[in-house]
Amino acid sequence: MSIPTSSRLLALLSLLQQRREWSGPELAERLDVGPRTIRRDVDKLRGLGYPIEAAPGMAGGYRLGAGTHLPPLLLDDAEAVAVAVGLRSAASGSISGTEETALRALAKLEQLLPGHLRRRVRALGDATSAFGADAPPIDADLLAVLAGACRDAVGLRFAYGTPDGRASRRHAEPCALVHSGARWYLVAFDLDRDDWRTFRVDRIAGTPSPSGRAPRRTVPGGDPAAFVETSLNLRGESPAVPGRVRVHAPAAEVSPRVPARYATVTPEPGGGTCVVTSNGRWSRQFLVWMTLLDLEINVLDPPALVADARVVATRLAASVDA
Repeated sequence: MSIPTSSRLLALLSLLQQRREWSGPELAERLDVGPRTIRRDVDKLRGLGYPIEAAPGMAGGYRLGAGTHLPPLLLDDAEAVAVAVGLRSAASGSISGTEETALRALAKLEQLLPGHLRRRVRALGDATSAFGADAPPIDADLLAVLAGACRDAVGLRFAYGTPDGRASRRHAEPCALVHSGARWYLVAFDLDRDDWRTFRVDRIAGTPSPSGRAPRRTVPGGDPAAFVETSLNLRGESPAVPGRVRVHAPAAEVSPRVPARYATVTPEPGGGTCVVTSNGRWSRQFLVWMTLLDLEINVLDPPALVADARVVATRLAASVDA
């Protein structure tokens, strides 16, 4: 039974997207046609704008090249849903400047999807929502500059804000970008400190300036994500590290004011104080929420939460003095 030409073209295009290169006989066998038919179908795909390259001879083959114009995109069901989910995530605002673009692309994709896939994607959007992750949005252009420096092995000079609010100048050789799910981090070799460092991208001010070619380095352990995770654990910034605050009031007084789904209240010996521990990673909202209890508190740990409390206290004191 012969396959309709349109279906065969889609099948051929799908095969070309799956592997870097196919020989003519391999494609002919997969599609159950002759080599001459494969050549005609390749010519038809080229006419539609797909840049298919061919090498002559017995060892020759076909490959899908990179074109200057974007031809029609072929996605299977799972790929289409994955792209839609990614676009919806991008529209949540974690990277500034991409929200509207992602929504436009998602709208175009939904118009092209078959009915059953369109319903699945829309159901996903209607049934889900997002909450703030206590992480400022990242400038897309800044991410592009950092990624380019990682790719091309170019050193960068940039202004960087420390956890206590001070500004510093850094000279580093970028290696990789890591996204924790809430924040973006740059893994780089700090030339002034002669050691590897993890920089929060939201604390990089302005546009970094290139400082010339840099040697290609490998992050300790070979895994940038694992390196960042270890660094965050040491600094108390890991998504798994909760925050702890001592409240100078009995647990029985504090518990009714602290929803159990957000934090737990543990009485301390003597009964006059208790410790409130966030469920999951601490956040600045947790810190502000505890101050609104209007009770005396001590921020215990992790160190990053203590440093954040000092920054907030300094800013509040400055605003009152002004």
